[in-house]
Amino acid sequence: MTLRNAIARLSGVGTLLVATDYDGVLAPIVNDPAKAFPLPAGIDALQELGTLPRTSVALLSGRALVDLARLSGLGGEALLVGTHGVEFDDGFAIPAEAAELRARLLAELGPLVGAVPGAALEEKIASVAVHVRNADEDAGEKLLAAVAAGPGSHPGVHSTAGKKVLELAVVETSKGTALDVLRERTGADAVLFAGDDVTDEKAFAVLRPGDVGVKVGPGETAAEYRVDDPEAAVAMFALLSEERRLHVGT
Repeated sequence: MTLRNAIARLSGVGTLLVATDYDGVLAPIVNDPAKAFPLPAGIDALQELGTLPRTSVALLSGRALVDLARLSGLGGEALLVGTHGVEFDDGFAIPAEAAELRARLLAELGPLVGAVPGAALEEKIASVAVHVRNADEDAGEKLLAAVAAGPGSHPGVHSTAGKKVLELAVVETSKGTALDVLRERTGADAVLFAGDDVTDEKAFAVLRPGDVGVKVGPGETAAEYRVDDPEAAVAMFALLSEERRLHVGT
């Protein structure tokens, strides 16, 4: 079955959840994460989907929830989930011992990251992330290896590798767990999930028969379908919006 045919079939289900990663799907990857703005047509398509009956939209990202909300501009039209499923937009507070472990990680990671030009340390509510996209490739790889073998190996720390980033979480979760929660909360009969990163594979892994998984860009994947880039992903969301409207109206 082609992706177009899968979209046509999916548009007719009873209750639909459309979930997607942000960076690399709605927003092209850029060197400065603070300037990763979404393609306007993608936001338009998701907003339109969110207004349709029996249709829910969710952004499921590794970004901190506050950054995800600021960059996407989506509010009531979509459910927002940040930090790989740790932060839901209905609130989250980490236990005191987890907060202490996060503070320890920050103290240990600061000197390591500061010694590598171009590397950056990102603080989130329940994790810290080491980014090396703007660092020398060899130095960046050595830094990530040192982080994984050092602070990343502490008891209670859960490491997740992405594209030029290593995330150290003090609360265990994944995009797969988060997608299961979203499915239950929305009562979805079927799910479309789109993602580009290795962290999205955990979400693809929990998809069920009748769902649609779409990998954006190159790389090994468990997703059944693939599109080349964010522009193609946006076109897919626009097509789904059109098809869904024909089935459920406004």
